[in-house]
Amino acid sequence: MTTRPIAVVGASAAGITAAEALRRAGWDGPLTLIGDEPHLPYDRPPLSKQLLHGAWEPAKLLLRTEEQLAPLGLDLRLGTRATGLDIATRTLTLDGGERLACAGVIIATGVAARTLPGADGLAGVFTLRTLDDALALRDRLSEGARRLVVVGNGVLGCEAAAVARELGHEVILVGREPVPMAAAVGAGIGELLAEEHRARGVRLVTGEVAEFETVADGSATRVAGVRLADGSRHPGDLVLLAIGSEPAVGWLADPALDTSDGLGCDAYCAAAPGIYAAGDVARWEHPGHGRPLRFEHRMNATEQAMAAARNLVAELTTEGAVATAEGAEPQERRPFAPVPYFWSDQYGLKLQAYGLTSGADEVETTVLDGEARRAVALYGRDGLAVGVLACALPPRQIRALRAVIATPVPWEEARERVRAATATG
Repeated sequence: MTTRPIAVVGASAAGITAAEALRRAGWDGPLTLIGDEPHLPYDRPPLSKQLLHGAWEPAKLLLRTEEQLAPLGLDLRLGTRATGLDIATRTLTLDGGERLACAGVIIATGVAARTLPGADGLAGVFTLRTLDDALALRDRLSEGARRLVVVGNGVLGCEAAAVARELGHEVILVGREPVPMAAAVGAGIGELLAEEHRARGVRLVTGEVAEFETVADGSATRVAGVRLADGSRHPGDLVLLAIGSEPAVGWLADPALDTSDGLGCDAYCAAAPGIYAAGDVARWEHPGHGRPLRFEHRMNATEQAMAAARNLVAELTTEGAVATAEGAEPQERRPFAPVPYFWSDQYGLKLQAYGLTSGADEVETTVLDGEARRAVALYGRDGLAVGVLACALPPRQIRALRAVIATPVPWEEARERVRAATATG
């Protein structure tokens, strides 16, 4: 039996879920949870919605309180960054120089917000990835009417734009694609969202930012807007960069690891013996879709963390690092094959999607009620239906739509099933 700890690197949703799942799976040895932020584990989706709006305060985002964490017996390392990992010895290096030899490691470091040249140190330019990011932007929005330029019309940019309009601010939403969220949901649903944003007073602009407009403010320089590649200028008191993210794998330099798009893993979420990954950072072989996938969505973080924890404990049991009860059957690793799910709330609209909606070679969008923005979209790849999205549909229909693509099915069969699911109610 080993006395080395299992270390979970990353203390957000995937990390805390992994820690709890490790205990449930039978790991009763030392357990270290490492997070680079000083905060207790908190939920990220509300950052661009309830927290930014001011409806929630930070305490409501906590995934676990100190009292709830206590039974886990964690060695909790908040405000600590992992800077290296030796695969052969399963040894982590931390930012203070400490080397931590581990029985196993789960990597749940998530992603980091992308930025633009000239943004660093420029007052009035924000990203929205962390609690501190969201609070800083909220503080500025609370000072009075502002002109906000949101750069990036994906999920995050659209949600933040919606909140800012609801708060009464002037909003320009700049995107490379002419309709919001096109890469994730296709042109049909994207146009429906564009109509809603325009109806709410958001100005939609297509283009790429060439540079920031700036103005001197005492001894500092602050943003005054953006200039696009086509030469157009768009003034703003504040600029939010919502241009996507990069998997947080820069600290993983071991050549045995594949970090080309997140951390490459097998179907069991293993990147190497005793090394697993979960959440936004993990790219794994999905058995049902037959190709590597990486999802930056909240539900996947939780589900994958539980799978990675179970599989790691099963592996360590085989190695003899975890004891099994006398007469008990040894645990077996199981492939991780979820039905992917994501949602987005914008104004009064709720979008819910199951399966794969990006990268489709065929998309069919049916608007059921244009005024109410009720719609459904089906997404196909290589003749199979692989994803479905519902906008402003009732729960009963949404449950039926999920069943359509629980596993990929022939396109025509899925079309008929979607029609049947949305025929009434």
